[in-house]
Amino acid sequence: MHANICFLFSLACFTVLFNELYVSATGTQPQSLSLNCGSENGGTDGDGRKWESDVKYITGTHPHARAQYQDSSIDSDVPYMDARIFTSEATYNLPITEKTRYWLRLSFYPSEYSGLDISDSYFSVVAGGVTLLNNFSASITAQALTQAYLIKEYSLAPMNSRILNVTFKPADKPDAFAFINAIELVPTPDLFGSGTMVGFSDQTFDATGGTLQTMYRLNVAGQYISPTKDSGNLTRTWYNDAPYLFGAATGVNLQSNESFDVRYGELAESVAPPDVYRTARGMGYYKDVNMKFNLTWLFQADANFTYVVRLHFCEFQLTKVNQKVFNIYINNQTAQADPNAADIIGWTGEKGVPTYKDYAVFVKDREGDEEIRVDLHPSTSSKPEFYDASLNGIEIFKMSDRSSNLAGPNPVLSEMLANHIAKASHKAFKTDNKIVMGTVGGVGALLFAVVCVAVYQRTKRIPGFDSNTSTWLPVYGNSHTVSKSSISGKSSQSSHLSTLAQGLCRHFTLPEMQRACKNFDESNVIGVGGFGKVYKGVIDQATKVAIKRSNPQSEQGVNEFMTEIEMLSKLRHKHLKKGIIEDIIDPQIKGKITPECLKKFAETADKCLAESGPERPNMGDVLWNLEFALQLQDNPEGSQHKSQGEGNETSEESTGNRNLEMHRKNLSLGSISEVNEESEDSGDIFSQIVNPKGR
Repeated sequence: MHANICFLFSLACFTVLFNELYVSATGTQPQSLSLNCGSENGGTDGDGRKWESDVKYITGTHPHARAQYQDSSIDSDVPYMDARIFTSEATYNLPITEKTRYWLRLSFYPSEYSGLDISDSYFSVVAGGVTLLNNFSASITAQALTQAYLIKEYSLAPMNSRILNVTFKPADKPDAFAFINAIELVPTPDLFGSGTMVGFSDQTFDATGGTLQTMYRLNVAGQYISPTKDSGNLTRTWYNDAPYLFGAATGVNLQSNESFDVRYGELAESVAPPDVYRTARGMGYYKDVNMKFNLTWLFQADANFTYVVRLHFCEFQLTKVNQKVFNIYINNQTAQADPNAADIIGWTGEKGVPTYKDYAVFVKDREGDEEIRVDLHPSTSSKPEFYDASLNGIEIFKMSDRSSNLAGPNPVLSEMLANHIAKASHKAFKTDNKIVMGTVGGVGALLFAVVCVAVYQRTKRIPGFDSNTSTWLPVYGNSHTVSKSSISGKSSQSSHLSTLAQGLCRHFTLPEMQRACKNFDESNVIGVGGFGKVYKGVIDQATKVAIKRSNPQSEQGVNEFMTEIEMLSKLRHKHLKKGIIEDIIDPQIKGKITPECLKKFAETADKCLAESGPERPNMGDVLWNLEFALQLQDNPEGSQHKSQGEGNETSEESTGNRNLEMHRKNLSLGSISEVNEESEDSGDIFSQIVNPKGR
């Protein structure tokens, strides 16, 4: 009996000990949390990430609502279409692990929710005792940034608690309310340290125990990186840097080859994904040009805060120290310069090893100072091999102040945008007052439409009738009035073109174009012209298009662009067909072009498409190339006939021929002997080009 009691006691002790060990082993691993607020079942987003409902994490009962309209820039209704609404103070209790840093992301989609005016939404958010937002208006912020939705990301300092309280409190205003569409909580390693303040050599900053807000995260010269492709399972989003470049000189995009391997070494891979280090923006290949400009990025910032500017570097072209050395300036103050100028290989020791540098700057509350400017410029003191500079990535974080505050003011709308919104509101007000008259007029319009359709159907049956209307023409036809895009975001007819162009052209809204080319992703760039960059895209889920985006520094303006549209609209001819060049080549000469002629013609065309102007041949050189290509077509083997005066060449003629020989080799024109070995009747070529003859 006594033995049985001892056995049972020992078993109970072992069970308790095992459970403690199990909890200890499993409880130390921090877990991520993704909440689709206002949703009953969570759901899965467009990237395949799973979300759960927020019901069990919130105190009290608060209504939920569904957005009445889904913006075209939102590719998935999870997690933006549902929202949790707060008309009074409410708190989320989120489970966390002690002494662990977390990313906290708050997503807002300021759309129309039933019975609510989104312009009345003003509220504050406090998390872990830090004020993240105060008197915040998601509607004003989204309008000022011309974005459909907002994501606010914060790096929360480690806490001695297992619960994170996130409190939403509506502002003390009539009809004010708070709302939230999504909450993410992601454990992270400690990615922040300490360093020197820019402009104050005797002052330092320490971000180890502080809470920070992510302001910008850019993959310089690279493409958009989605949360699912981030490193360390941190689900960060990286954007292209093009919108933040400042000045006419934006440098050149550099990209490593496919076999390039990023070797992190002692650097944690969670700092940034490998794709950030596989692209970079450099200054170019011309020393004299590089010395006359800076690579510059410009960012808007809230005043009276300290910002940590993190610059990512990785060399994938050079291999030695002092090949590329440059200075770094932040807000026109020296951050890294001679005699300690930036040398990536000097920092990392070898090619393919990434690194980053943190610099802190305080933004003062003075007019014109509410921005962060980053400049790179070649250093000359050590006489490097190349006068160049490069950068792979930029992150900017705002540090909380001494009162544990990160909240900044709502942005101020530009005068043009404010006027546009006011006119739209006035128009909507007038529409509401005339709804009765509109109903009566609608009945009459319906009758008129029935008559028009009947006439149109009868006209279509008339033999030989051909409408010039494009298949993309909207249902309201060749109206000469400007039609404003509806809230659905569909395109409308433009009235700034001629009658012919209006019949053949479709006017696209900005959201449609952004969605077609993935928000002007640099990976979709297929060309650069005088007007700006050209992006490939897909419209209506199937039609491939090219989208031109205006460059403010371009010498060509809207008038030139409209003229181009006018000309293109007239290029509708039965002999103009789409396809590839192999299919549309003249059948009379198909298979008759000599390989030598085609090769020379292709080389000429390729040189004309060179990125840099000095590398492109002038018209005289192009003419010589075309002449030589024609000679290769007429006599591909080359004639054995030589000029009879060849042996009587003077010294001046010999020097001239040597210079011409060098010039031709540089342009891949062939040598003088190749040109001289031509048929005797090739002297008429120039006259044939000026006054073409039938062939």
